[in-house]
Amino acid sequence: MRVPPAGLRSAPVDLDLLFLGTAGSAPTASRGTSATLVRRGGDRLLVDCGEGTQRQLLRSDAGLSDLEDVLLTHLHADHVLGLPGMLKTFALRGRELPIVVYGPRGTRGLLQALGVVIGRLTYELRVVELSAGDTVERDGYRLVPFAVKHAGAALGYAIRERERPGRFDVAAAAALGVPDGPARGALQRGEDVTLADGRTVGPAEVLGAARRGRTIVLTGDTAPSATVVEAASGADVLVHEATFLAEERARARETDHSTAAEAALVAREAGVALLALTHVSARYAGSEVEEEARHLFPDTVVPRDFDIIEVPLPERGPPELVPRGGRRGRTQDVGSGA
Repeated sequence: MRVPPAGLRSAPVDLDLLFLGTAGSAPTASRGTSATLVRRGGDRLLVDCGEGTQRQLLRSDAGLSDLEDVLLTHLHADHVLGLPGMLKTFALRGRELPIVVYGPRGTRGLLQALGVVIGRLTYELRVVELSAGDTVERDGYRLVPFAVKHAGAALGYAIRERERPGRFDVAAAAALGVPDGPARGALQRGEDVTLADGRTVGPAEVLGAARRGRTIVLTGDTAPSATVVEAASGADVLVHEATFLAEERARARETDHSTAAEAALVAREAGVALLALTHVSARYAGSEVEEEARHLFPDTVVPRDFDIIEVPLPERGPPELVPRGGRRGRTQDVGSGA
């Protein structure tokens, strides 16, 4: 687990989500099974690894080489069947960089059972089982698993950046006699500085109010749940499943899934900036899923495979969907729909 040194704050970094698999329990001609890549600076977090995920990565601008972390929301086949093939491919390439697979209770047993299929690896494979309420500290952000409502052990994940220092007031620093250079940098990092005349200047004298970091929340499969509302409160992006439309609400209840309208209500109650609906059943195209949700929550998108959602810093604008933004060779587009 990577933790920044005391007193240092991470600089702002790019943050986006690359959708690699947006189908329900079975792939279609244009949608793969569940997989979403969260990219923050140099970090790559693969959330779920449905069948064919490694090929989707190879078809995208992300590739396989930088992937170090996999987060499994639960252990159903449509969320994990791509894992043994991908791990084996890494070994065939002679990979040496370790990889960590996070997941709910039972993840370690799953990887042990798959060992006979995967075979010998050339790198260290670590498995970390998580529970709701755990926290994994990273450089500039944390991973927070939370409970969802789905059959078996299942988790969602919130990716929460730490607060950033307030804006540096150049005029205030000049008035206090703080020279350009290292002293101002130290103040921006939250450190006191001592000037040549012996006076001490603290960060509060030259920095504005702390600015919030970004939050992305991914539910995996779930029925509507108060725990999701709580985890997603004020999030920049909520990625929520929408396996069914309202006409199939009874079926959604039987299977612990959500309708598009129910996901929209969760987003509205949580006050998120953007709702992205995934896990779209093969019986629907994305358009009717989006239409149902937008009646209740207008800021809704239904990404297709290789779409990206860019998440700028809050003061630089809202999250934005970039159609096919992650496709390698974007001119070679595939058809849309489900």
